[in-house]
Amino acid sequence: MWRGKGLSIWVTYIWVLCSVSCRFGAFGQDPELGSARVVFQTSHGDIEFGFFPNVAPQTVEHIYKLVRLGCYNTNHFFRVDKGFVAQVADVVGGRTAPLNEEQRQEAEKTIVGEFSSVKHARGILSMGRYSDPNSAQSSFSILLGDAPHLDGQYAIFGKVTKGDETLRKLEQLPTRQEGIFVMPTERITILSSYYYDTKMETCEQEKSMLKRRLAASAVEIERQVVGDTLQG
Repeated sequence: MWRGKGLSIWVTYIWVLCSVSCRFGAFGQDPELGSARVVFQTSHGDIEFGFFPNVAPQTVEHIYKLVRLGCYNTNHFFRVDKGFVAQVADVVGGRTAPLNEEQRQEAEKTIVGEFSSVKHARGILSMGRYSDPNSAQSSFSILLGDAPHLDGQYAIFGKVTKGDETLRKLEQLPTRQEGIFVMPTERITILSSYYYDTKMETCEQEKSMLKRRLAASAVEIERQVVGDTLQG
């Protein structure tokens, strides 16, 4: 009888532990980085982004909406300044495909400047804007190097989680100078984009494996219980 109760307590404990881990993330995870990911499939390779919802919640939610609506599809990187930034064009005017009404309404929204103490370093995502600090829309930069002079001036909302090799390819492309901008001589197209949640995918795999392990353990303990009963 004790073994049966012990199994029940053990199963409950492990299941709760898995559920807590799935809700709050794996131990040791960067506390600023959320579980959501966005992937840009470009003409030169994929780039994956993670986000800082605790640093710039309004900006992050706005980017999520733009991606879910497909606003970045057929857009491009209009600027690639080696060692400094690769900048995504504003989707209004940057796409080859026309925006539908829903896409345009979201793309034309401006976001409050959520400035923080996070540093501009390689891989960081930083919103573009005009002189008005609250004028950010859909253009953003991927830092290709450290840029401390930008700190506190632009809203940082995430970082590159995969795809540094793609960024290095972009840095090797021929460019031309146009005013203050260093621009690629060929169009770097964002062919498509998609959103997914690493937490949900990981937890489903963990729960499936846990169920199989618990089932196998239950069968083994039941055999022991039956064996003890017969011997008694």
